Amino acid sequence: MVDSAYPSAMNSEVVFRTEHLSKIYDMGEVQVHALREVDLELYREELVVLLGASGSGKSTLVNILGGLDTATEGRVLYGDQDLTRANDRELTQYRRRYVGFVFQFYNLIPSLTARENVAIVTEIAENPIPPEEALDLMGLGDRLDSFPSQLSGGQQQRVAIARAIAKQPAVLLCDEPTGALDSETGVVVLDAIERVNRDLGTTTMVITHNVVQAKIADRVIRLSNGRISDITINKSKTAARDLTW
Repeated sequence: MVDSAYPSAMNSEVVFRTEHLSKIYDMGEVQVHALREVDLELYREELVVLLGASGSGKSTLVNILGGLDTATEGRVLYGDQDLTRANDRELTQYRRRYVGFVFQFYNLIPSLTARENVAIVTEIAENPIPPEEALDLMGLGDRLDSFPSQLSGGQQQRVAIARAIAKQPAVLLCDEPTGALDSETGVVVLDAIERVNRDLGTTTMVITHNVVQAKIADRVIRLSNGRISDITINKSKTAARDLTW
């Protein structure tokens, strides 16, 4: 069943729609069903937390939405674009134009400054934010010329977020962005992600296994054994800066 419920304050324009989305990995003689007929709608400007235990299918779903992986069965639509029919070149263009990724590990280039790490994206984007502005939005305007080794883990992750948003993506997909951080630093990173969603209107999905972090979301989608087990609307959201875990 495709979810149609959304908070009244949320924009009702559908960004993603999945229909009977399934993913099977062949592991020799064993087949792993990572996703099982997932039906879902995601709306413009909403912040979604995707919650579930390890192996529940969270990363597989996000990778398919982001064009990093393909479905075995079913469809995934981005607007009116059918990503399941897209070839490699089309998926590359889709990722370059519309999607920003943030992962658990920062993947910064050690020999480049914060500004230069962000500029890698802005040099190939169609309508980028200047690296200085993207970093300033992350509270790093005074660390433009710092190398990753001179930054804390939380600062490096915020550089990674700045890099992801500098091309002004319509969608920001975050896979365990606080997984390598302590809780105090994780709150700072979540606050930065929350700011991107609020100030730039970027449709945002955050993968986590941390139930507390779900409080920042407009909606919480729970996955279990490759299926959506529950979708909850947060009628009263908690600001990231007020979280503790």
